[in-house]
Amino acid sequence: MVLWCAFTEWAGIPLLFTALLLVIACVMYCMYIHYIHLKYDHIPGPPRDSFLFGHLFTMLRAMSGDRVIHDKFLEWCEQYGPVVRINSLHVVALLVTSPEATKELLMSSKYPKDPFVYKRLFHLFGTRFLGSGLVTDADHDHWYRQRRIMDPAFSSSYLRGLTSTFNERVELLMEKLEEKAERQSPAPMHHMVNCVTLDIIAKVAFGLELDLLNNDQLPFINAITMCLKGMVHYLRNPLFSLYPGNWRFIREVKQAVEFLRKTGAECIQERKRAMEMGEDLPKDILTQILKCAEAEKEDDHEQMLDNFLTFFIAGQETTANQIAFTLMELGREPEILAKLKKEVDDVIGSKGEIEYEDLGKLTYLSQVLKESLRLYPPAPGTSRWVAEDMVIEGIHVPGNVAIFVSSYVTGRMETFFKDPLRFDPERFHPDAEKPYFCYFPFALGPRSCLGQSFSQIEAKIVMAKLLQRFDFQLVPGQSFKIKDTGTLRPSTGVVCTVKSRSHGRD
Repeated sequence: MVLWCAFTEWAGIPLLFTALLLVIACVMYCMYIHYIHLKYDHIPGPPRDSFLFGHLFTMLRAMSGDRVIHDKFLEWCEQYGPVVRINSLHVVALLVTSPEATKELLMSSKYPKDPFVYKRLFHLFGTRFLGSGLVTDADHDHWYRQRRIMDPAFSSSYLRGLTSTFNERVELLMEKLEEKAERQSPAPMHHMVNCVTLDIIAKVAFGLELDLLNNDQLPFINAITMCLKGMVHYLRNPLFSLYPGNWRFIREVKQAVEFLRKTGAECIQERKRAMEMGEDLPKDILTQILKCAEAEKEDDHEQMLDNFLTFFIAGQETTANQIAFTLMELGREPEILAKLKKEVDDVIGSKGEIEYEDLGKLTYLSQVLKESLRLYPPAPGTSRWVAEDMVIEGIHVPGNVAIFVSSYVTGRMETFFKDPLRFDPERFHPDAEKPYFCYFPFALGPRSCLGQSFSQIEAKIVMAKLLQRFDFQLVPGQSFKIKDTGTLRPSTGVVCTVKSRSHGRD
């Protein structure tokens, strides 16, 4: 008995000690949260749901049922002013709508991308995702070397040479729409545009022939959608992985990432073989990815795959969403649509191929596309890390905090745009006053979107050909809501009836 008591006493000590450590750790963690509250609570913000979780559950409710979290951000910014505090556990982030602060944060290389967001995208549920690709690379010097090497693939001279390929791929979309018109069957425009933009980026960036309009059962679109959905949950809900009911979804996300990286590996291997054989190589994104690795004097296979995924996903998703939102708005704005058709008829006429020089003449189409991006920026915002104290609109902001700036929020604020929810391309008339750092759908400054010109050339060619060849109407009963899947896309797919226009083509 004495031995048993001695044993239990001996065994109880580490258990008691462990419990004591846990209590101490919890107390210290709560003390740290209290310290964070004291440090930032002078900044305006909504009441917290709780001491521990902050605004986490409010944000989770704002994302439920396909609602858009950015609408909640807009509500908070309108209520609490140009700097809004958001708490989640021990983390604080600030929503900022001040144009002067936005200018400072985005135009200066002093403020790196927020590591909490962008470093988390290195992996997705434990599977390497975007890694240290061009979008997520937090090391400024390494990012700058990558960006400089990638620049030739996005130069105006190179993009000019891609116009014929854009025309060729978009012509496949026109053929499919012609079939829909003849059969008088509805056209799911978002899906069809998604297919063609993915076809374009696959062809001109990586030399892949997908032909998704004729074979939309290929898993590429589903894989991209699954990755984006997974990204939303992974970034915004720190508790998501803990629920067993989500584990099947997480497995599917990881499989989608692995599929895309496997596809990238095959493309890279084929291009390397072509290089070894001395074949002429296109100056496309894939070639530049290989040059990046060569310039770094390291054959980092995973780094190359990081950039493959970055361009493969970003290079088609945002453009497809922009076009779909534009069609959605034109479907309920007949006067704008008529004016746009007239411009296309005057500039393009019955030409079979749209030339690079034609694009600059489509000024009203440019206005329409910009207005679409104001209301529906596919990538709603970006965040920067502020290491040192600063003052924004008279509010002292202590350092070591992430600041989120949102083109979606500022684009819908009466402060910056009169009657902001009205679709009005005249806001972007060449003679109109330019928005002052409250409109940045492609971000601004040194880390602005490298593919902006690529995207807008593609969008103009798709829109011009569509308006040249077809009349379209939205199928009644559709929702005009937004679906947040990491990028913003139309909720119900922009289903249209299409009818061939009477004039022919050269």
